[in-house]
Amino acid sequence: MTTTTPFEGVMPAMTTPFDESNEIDHDQLAANAQYLEAAGVDGLVPVGSTGESATLTHDEHVDVIETVSAAVDDVPVIAGTGSNNTAEALSLSRRAADADADGLLLISPYYNKPEPEGFDEHYTAIADAVDLPQIVYNVPSRTGRSIPVDVTARLAEHENIVGYKAASGDLGLISEVLERTADEEFAILSGDDGLTLPILSIGGTGTISVVANVEPERTCAMVGAALAGDYERARAIHHELSPLCRELFVETNPIPVKEAMSIRDRGRPHVRSPLTRLSGEHRDSLADLLAEYETAAPGEIGPLATEEASR
Repeated sequence: MTTTTPFEGVMPAMTTPFDESNEIDHDQLAANAQYLEAAGVDGLVPVGSTGESATLTHDEHVDVIETVSAAVDDVPVIAGTGSNNTAEALSLSRRAADADADGLLLISPYYNKPEPEGFDEHYTAIADAVDLPQIVYNVPSRTGRSIPVDVTARLAEHENIVGYKAASGDLGLISEVLERTADEEFAILSGDDGLTLPILSIGGTGTISVVANVEPERTCAMVGAALAGDYERARAIHHELSPLCRELFVETNPIPVKEAMSIRDRGRPHVRSPLTRLSGEHRDSLADLLAEYETAAPGEIGPLATEEASR
């Protein structure tokens, strides 16, 4: 991974498995990373929101990065190192670089709700100090404020800021970011599984995906088809995955995906407090839906069949 190469393809936003003692299960974490690499993903994104970074200590955060980096051979590891405290984000980013991360995913400062100048200074300070490719992460539903497009366009000029994770749910805003950064080596990545195909259709280059933890081959098939221009196949797989995308966000992420991973024997369903385990009603419908995906290859399940399984 170099600072002049845009991010492309499918990069699962990895979960962080915990054991019965509420400690990180590093063996399971490594196994999950290896499973995803074997499934054909293009990168791994540990210790983001899906990885429950908010309830990890800084030392645990770094340990997760080291485990994932050591477990895989040929895919880049993009570590979540964002914070609402610039000094803390800078410290985590430096530690991630020392832990062999290949890139950084930086959520915009949450809670404090900075002004445009504050966003600019925050990201520029990290990009100036840490020589790794970095992805700006816009998710206003979690942070309380959207990164202004003017700021994103300025940041895209920085040699170390090479990507944007789009999780605003606003295709108009994402389209404007694409237009304003078209002259830069700047990747626009979907951060919303339900909108991955629409974002690819207007110029996006890939996805940082929750659903890819559970259905990596199917997600790779959809994104690969879209990037190759085969939108008929991409649409078919999009509709195939749509019920699962909805099911994985029926409660706060990563509650449902941890349950789905457990159903697939890839870790316990435990999440750290204040999150709680998926409700029994939703567990049953999720299990039924996942069973449907086990029976067919990508593109072979009709959307009506998966809709029925999720009810």
